[in-house]
Amino acid sequence: MALITRIQESVLLQGVLRTLARKRADRIDRMDPLASQRDIFKTLINTAATTQFGRDNLFSRLQNIPFNVAYSYFRSQIPIRSYRDFMVDYFSGQLTVPANGHSAPLLNNVTWPGVTKLFCETSGTTAPTKFIPFSAEMFAENKRAALDMIACYLAAHPQSQIARGKILYMSGSTKLTQVKRGVWSGDMSALTLRFRPWYLTPFIEPNSAISSLPWEEKLPAMAQLLLSDNTIRVISGVPPWIILLLKKCGEIGGKPLHELLPNLELIIHGGTSILPYRNEFESLFAGAGPQFLELLPSSEAFMAFQRPGERYMRLTPFYGVFFEFVRFEDLDEQGKPSPYAGTIPLEQVEVGQRYAVILNTCSGLWRYHIGDTIRFVSTSPHFIEFTGRDRFLDKLEEKVTQGEVEQAIANLNSTHFWNVREFMVGANIPERRHQWVLAVHDTTLSGADAAHILDSTLRGLNADYATFRSQGRITAPEVLLVPENGIYRWSQSERGKLGGQSKIPHIDPTQDSSMIASLRGFHGA
Repeated sequence: MALITRIQESVLLQGVLRTLARKRADRIDRMDPLASQRDIFKTLINTAATTQFGRDNLFSRLQNIPFNVAYSYFRSQIPIRSYRDFMVDYFSGQLTVPANGHSAPLLNNVTWPGVTKLFCETSGTTAPTKFIPFSAEMFAENKRAALDMIACYLAAHPQSQIARGKILYMSGSTKLTQVKRGVWSGDMSALTLRFRPWYLTPFIEPNSAISSLPWEEKLPAMAQLLLSDNTIRVISGVPPWIILLLKKCGEIGGKPLHELLPNLELIIHGGTSILPYRNEFESLFAGAGPQFLELLPSSEAFMAFQRPGERYMRLTPFYGVFFEFVRFEDLDEQGKPSPYAGTIPLEQVEVGQRYAVILNTCSGLWRYHIGDTIRFVSTSPHFIEFTGRDRFLDKLEEKVTQGEVEQAIANLNSTHFWNVREFMVGANIPERRHQWVLAVHDTTLSGADAAHILDSTLRGLNADYATFRSQGRITAPEVLLVPENGIYRWSQSERGKLGGQSKIPHIDPTQDSSMIASLRGFHGA
């Protein structure tokens, strides 16, 4: 460890790192995103041509022909698939046990060459666990994307000290399951930590003893670590869990965070929008906090990251993924595209249009509907804003998006007294109204006042909602206020999920609105 410290403190090494970061950032600036997408499409097709999927879909015919011709055939002949579709069509016959959704398939040259040795487990809110193939190529591309993101940060901040310190990685479960010899499944963060390069180990916290603890023990242990180790300069995680960690530091340390954590330089966040939590972050640091960078990761692919000084994330079309897009208006009432919905490549996207993202990856997912939606703010560069999952408030035909829901909470938090820690909204179908559950510090505040602000914001953001409200087709929303940890307690008790990579769904994803009913029932409403 002393050697590692000496290496980190080396003035010569710091200068070399800054030079390399600047060169890497310059290289990224010179890359052509559209040319990269065409090259990736060609590489994916050529690589998978001899797999079962490639043979089934005649990939050999797409080799050595112009991109426009190949892509036209590709999108007209291969249907868009969900995870369930892949299970039925390609993965179910490869399971080690009957296809019950709880075992990773054994894939050998099925949709990607060779044996797939890693699977990312993602537990849906209403579906069994998904096992997302995670190839060696995807592992390498994700590492390259992460290094590029850090290089852009260092190039923009030449005096940065993060290369002389460590990163606190707020992982999910670190448990791995051995599917068979040499084949593993687990949370994305568990795979990343377990199979990371050995030389990164001294620079990543927490250690395995802390990271393997249950969440209720892990949180205070990480807070103690963050307070005691002044070499930790970066925190990476999901916004609500980072907030809990920082608040725990404040409770233990008894001082303002900018005094307790003077060396904390950067917070890297993703997984859910920071918009509803922005005010709380600012209040925690009293305006003297670290830098923030957003990224759009997933178990399926690395899709975007934010560069210093820029308001929006940039789509990252360089890392082993060929992107397609479906107009949001072309999704069905469940937010799904039809198998042969009209798709476009990156070169045809329009500013201001909201799209569902379709992925083709170097892990063997083809025309995969991931469920994320984005809006392009610019096409030079390709600035995007994450507009939510494909789920939206639609039980009353209003199609209110997740982005609009989160903007409504952000507006509420910008008013005096309100500091919503977490929230969920669903529909009371018989009463034709939205039901909000807000986790707040002060439950004596007026739920009626919150309902008025939320209702007004949604009227201004969504024309359908405004029309339905004025026509009486949707009645006034109802707000239930619960203690600030009330939604987390419900999630741990009823869903068995808390902390790490687990996220609270901000919109009830169930068809029968049972999740919002469960949450309200947990709190006696």
